[in-house]
Amino acid sequence: MSLHTYILFVGASFILCLVPGPDMLFLLGRTIAQGRAAGLCAAFGINLGAYIHLLAAITGLSALVLASATAFTAVKWIGAAYLLCLGLGALRSKGGFAFPVGDAKVKALRLIFWQGFLSDVLNPKVALFYVALLPQFISAHDPSPVKHLVALGVTGNMVGIGTSITYVFLAARMTDALRRNQSISSWLTKAMGALFVGLGLKLATEKV
Repeated sequence: MSLHTYILFVGASFILCLVPGPDMLFLLGRTIAQGRAAGLCAAFGINLGAYIHLLAAITGLSALVLASATAFTAVKWIGAAYLLCLGLGALRSKGGFAFPVGDAKVKALRLIFWQGFLSDVLNPKVALFYVALLPQFISAHDPSPVKHLVALGVTGNMVGIGTSITYVFLAARMTDALRRNQSISSWLTKAMGALFVGLGLKLATEKV
């Protein structure tokens, strides 16, 4: 793999990270409604999920799932149901999501981390990204295709987490004053819930 090819991949990854998708909307929703710590936990959870997709792509598991209409539909519906559950839970909340202190705060942030992880892992569009895009930057005569696929995947994930962290810090700073108002915080929570419900419905009705 040449340096030119690698730079092209970095550029393509960055552009794709700027395109709004379920993962970006998930971490932005958490950030706007709950603050920077929640957004960062969501971002790192999503990034860990991306490594699961990378591993699945390299081992061929993603290709098998995408090739099977039944398996693909099952993953899609599970992911949609998960987002719907998150959304409905937020809509039923009676107040904002202000974090408690101590161990309760740690547990809340840990939960958001794993929610981000599952949100990414259960998104078949992410699997399609790794299966369809990565091989485009690997030559058919490459003597070490697996090594270069791993390098590209890790690079793409690093670009992704860097972009996500930037979004989180910007969104948190712009909405910090809003979250201090209890009524606005409650409204933001409801809006986040509606966003997750919308993402779930969109995923359920999408075709790849």
